Amino acid sequence: MIYFIDNFLSQELLDEFLQDDSEFFEFPTGDKSFWVRLPSDKFNKYVISEIEKIENKKVKNILSFFREAKEGQDDDWRIHNDSIILNEQPDRAIVLFMESEESNELNGTAFWRHKKYGDIYTKDGFENFDEILKTESEKREAWTLKSVIGYKQNRLLSYPCRYFHSKYPNEFKQPRRVFVMFYKVY
Repeated sequence: MIYFIDNFLSQELLDEFLQDDSEFFEFPTGDKSFWVRLPSDKFNKYVISEIEKIENKKVKNILSFFREAKEGQDDDWRIHNDSIILNEQPDRAIVLFMESEESNELNGTAFWRHKKYGDIYTKDGFENFDEILKTESEKREAWTLKSVIGYKQNRLLSYPCRYFHSKYPNEFKQPRRVFVMFYKVY
């Protein structure tokens, strides 16, 4: 199930992020780089606590960070799913839109269907799954856009990690700053 919640953060935590002028640093991951900034323990604890209330289950944070994409930086489509993160398979991921969006264009997180393999990752029939994503994650013709959850400041989006997704669009004139977390539910 995909869900989103508006006005997720307390105003105090949102303001704390907006007033923080720390730089995002480049984090290379193989053939791709992300620009990230680490959240405070206070921020992580708040997010985990609120998600536990929503999910009505315990949550284990596998990895969390703020991410920035902007013109000339992190501008690939990179349609993918989130499989192994730090040697664990997360159940779900969140994207929390941190800043207001001034664009009048469709903008947010997109969900995709691969024209041959479908909406989600399953291990069946995916002997070369990583290779498929490496060769087809930028080929829009291999995918059908299913939906886009719109970017709105302080909107939390949660989805199963097996779903194929990407940021939308792939390039931004204004920086796109989000909080990302991969987690397991118990």
